[in-house]
Amino acid sequence: MAVSHPIFARLFARASVAMDQAGVAGHRARLVAGLRGRVVEVGAGNGRNLAHYPASVTGVLAVEPEPHLRALAHAAAPGAPVPVTVAAGLAEELPVADGAADAVVVSLVLCSVPDQAVALREARRVLRPGGELRFYEHVVAATPGLRRAQRLADATLWPLFCAGCHTARDTVAAIRAAGFEVTALDRFRFPPTGLPAPASPHVLGAAIRA
Repeated sequence: MAVSHPIFARLFARASVAMDQAGVAGHRARLVAGLRGRVVEVGAGNGRNLAHYPASVTGVLAVEPEPHLRALAHAAAPGAPVPVTVAAGLAEELPVADGAADAVVVSLVLCSVPDQAVALREARRVLRPGGELRFYEHVVAATPGLRRAQRLADATLWPLFCAGCHTARDTVAAIRAAGFEVTALDRFRFPPTGLPAPASPHVLGAAIRA
């Protein structure tokens, strides 16, 4: 199944540079710190995480369905400190054998997959027993007012203009429901200042395949 969002992909690629400068680069570094062995990154986008992988990682398979973003990830791969292979693929159908990964990384992708439960089952499938899921996502708000704004955004134009992104998903609950034990969780707002926006509540954490 082809996934193409050419306008959004180009806008996202530009925005991600500014986001990194505003603090996301630090979140990316925390996301992958301490990982070891074979890693599958799901929805690798334009490859902004690749430069942050530690030398203890023996290889990264960066899976990205969108052609423009995948081409940018290909261009970023040689600059990574670890071996990287970039491949086409969907979160729901990863081109990876059962139990082949020591870790799976998801970064700002579970908001836009058609079905979180299916994508997380697939992440669990490719992880070895005891393997780790690392996640960095924007999620449902803790406050009723912002939750209402998120539901309104999701029911109107936000998914249309943001390539299927939904702001009101309870991603942490979905991770637990998929058979993972959450072992670390940090909740914060990004951007950290200014008025809260529908996509401002974020989580960064880790979970173990039970």
